[in-house]
Amino acid sequence: MTRHCDRRSLLRSAVFTAILGMSPVVVAATGPTADFPATPPAPGPAPRLNVPMPTAQILPNGLEVVSVRRADLPLVTAQLVLRSGGEMDPANEAGLAGLTASLLDKGAGGRTAPQIAAAAEALGGSLQAAAGWDESAVGITVTTPKLPQALALLASVVRHPDFAPDELKRAQAQTIDDLRLMLSRPAALATLAASRAVFGDGAYGHSRLGTPASIARITRADVERLHGALYRPDNAILVLAGDVTPAQALQLAQASFGDWRKPAVPLPARPAARADGRLPALTLIDQHGAGQAGVVAAHVAPPRKDAGYYVGVVANAVLGGSYSARLNEEIRIKRGLSYGASSSLQPMAGSGLWLAYAQTKNPSAPQVVQLMRQQFAALGSQPVPAAELAARKATLIGDYGRSLETTAGLAERIAALAVYGLPLDGISQYIARVQAVTPRQVEAYAHRHLDAKHLRMVVVGDAAQFAPALRKANSKAVLLEADGLDLDSADLQPPTAGH
Repeated sequence: MTRHCDRRSLLRSAVFTAILGMSPVVVAATGPTADFPATPPAPGPAPRLNVPMPTAQILPNGLEVVSVRRADLPLVTAQLVLRSGGEMDPANEAGLAGLTASLLDKGAGGRTAPQIAAAAEALGGSLQAAAGWDESAVGITVTTPKLPQALALLASVVRHPDFAPDELKRAQAQTIDDLRLMLSRPAALATLAASRAVFGDGAYGHSRLGTPASIARITRADVERLHGALYRPDNAILVLAGDVTPAQALQLAQASFGDWRKPAVPLPARPAARADGRLPALTLIDQHGAGQAGVVAAHVAPPRKDAGYYVGVVANAVLGGSYSARLNEEIRIKRGLSYGASSSLQPMAGSGLWLAYAQTKNPSAPQVVQLMRQQFAALGSQPVPAAELAARKATLIGDYGRSLETTAGLAERIAALAVYGLPLDGISQYIARVQAVTPRQVEAYAHRHLDAKHLRMVVVGDAAQFAPALRKANSKAVLLEADGLDLDSADLQPPTAGH
């Protein structure tokens, strides 16, 4: 679900800055001292989290009800989560799952989109709907007394959406505009191409958000067909986090979803997660006139249920998970080649994806390519120093603790476990498992799962400024024109190109 910035924090920062601006004499008088520390302090001990154990219950229709009680505030976040997402998009209909989810609250159960928004606002909340890989979700946070009405509203939009033609047309137009803007940015286009390079025409290879062409092809019948096939109780999880007991959760779920019938037909089969990619180890895309180049490195990763998941999380933290991680250290801090370089680990049901990104000046793209390759290789060739590993773990643990501060964050963490059928007590074991990862484990994990043979790199930008150098060093690199790409093809090239 969507996260929002804290406006109060921004306000405090603005006020503090203004005070400094009005007090130059005081600031100047407190200049540097000889005993000011030159290095940051060592990370303190990991915090102890007291997370209540979630409870899972099943309704007769197959709906799983997962609840976790936090009674310190009279708030509850309710999320209805499907175990299906963008991986179920049919061929040539990339973005269908996301478009379907976005239409749920645009008219349902006799209410128009404004009426649904007003109903949610009257409860003190707002509906949030989206689809990701392996999941689609709609949720709302309300005070405890409003929970029955909130669940009734949630059930209405999930079970009885209108998919009105005018709302579909409006959503398509807005999505296409957003995609065109996004894909005009070198790093975004490079990321899409990198996923194609790793997964080919497998389930995770296409753009989960869709492409301008694929979104335009989607019809109301397509949306209704996907909704009918996937939005069903035996493919859903109701997550309730906050001031609610397991008994209350079961009773409320039964009241709003108990008569939701399970279809007689089985769920559609999940498509293969990946297929052999048809792009080479290095793909260059000429976005003529682009002011900067986007450089993305991609590698297949293990699925979410892999036993080494927590080692992978720590390994990514070392590689590029924070400002002080290796990619940003080498590319930005030491050399000033980018405003930021980072990486992400995306473990999914059938596979996973490791991505690293940076945006740089066009002429420096070859250097960034080399640095990324070096850092991927280094992670699997020697143990991580103990001090570096401790600092990266501290960042992970701090981020995790903050994510559980709200009922919405707590619900998201629980849903992430439930969707993949993982033990729900994992929510309280995260810190211990991260702390248990050793330098040798990180080295072995990276050596096994980040081999250079399967590393794929994409550079998008004004190719005249970087392609000659990169093609000289990489004879099998291909150069494509951005204006001629078929973003719905596994090799990014239209059939007329002879493919």
